[in-house]
Amino acid sequence: MEPSRLVVPYLLGGAFHRMTVWCHGDPAAAAVLCVHGLTRNGRDFDVLAGALADRYFVLCPDLPGRGASDWLADPALYQPLSYVQALSHLLARVGRKVAWVGTSLGGICGMLTAAAAAAPVGALVLNDVGPELPAAALARIGAYLALTPRFDDLAALERHLRVIHAPFGPLSDAQWAQMAATSARVLPEGGLALNYDPAIGLAFGGAPADVDMWPVWAALRLPVLAIRGATSDLLAPGVVARMVADGAEAMEVAGAGHAPALMDGPSIARVRDFLLRHHPAAML
Repeated sequence: MEPSRLVVPYLLGGAFHRMTVWCHGDPAAAAVLCVHGLTRNGRDFDVLAGALADRYFVLCPDLPGRGASDWLADPALYQPLSYVQALSHLLARVGRKVAWVGTSLGGICGMLTAAAAAAPVGALVLNDVGPELPAAALARIGAYLALTPRFDDLAALERHLRVIHAPFGPLSDAQWAQMAATSARVLPEGGLALNYDPAIGLAFGGAPADVDMWPVWAALRLPVLAIRGATSDLLAPGVVARMVADGAEAMEVAGAGHAPALMDGPSIARVRDFLLRHHPAAML
């Protein structure tokens, strides 16, 4: 079933913008917020959301500059704290506590939000991201972000996604095709491009350095599930071990790197089990 569409206005940088949110399930149910990675969009969660929608109201936003959400005039605003500000408007719209599922950048935003005093986040799933981000992995991500290819058709765009997102894990042909369809933007001059603002690369640019978010991690007071792709270069096994020592649960996804697509049965089952234990799914 296709998701419904919600548009949330938010104030950022002295102007109001619109953020598109893809919604699955009954709006009266307990809420789950799924936030995507750097160049992706909320439709990446269609499979997971569909598997949760019998018990939850699942909201999957397109972050600013991605998917069907407005692009930002100032590239310097493409930063995690800007996304947290936009997402706070969505949290206010929901009006109750949510569980947060965040892939990569979405997990960074989740940690920043959940660490705030009185944050309306009751449980947190971190998909291949943690409190320590190595510079080498950030440089690799920056390298493909710098690419702004034009594609003649959807098949060519899909072939590109299969290469740059191979670490997502073994997806079916139908899943790759769906990802391509929801990742395409029609160019005025003809052809297709990936559906995000290329200016995101300007904000991400420069020589990356290791990122230490352990102080943010230390402020978290909620159940956490840490998911790691078995060959991930962004989330190291030692970081997961330290998270587990602090009380987090953990899962490793075989055949995936950065970041698991969360479209496979075992990953969906683990996320669902974690949510059912830590974020009651009873109807309101």
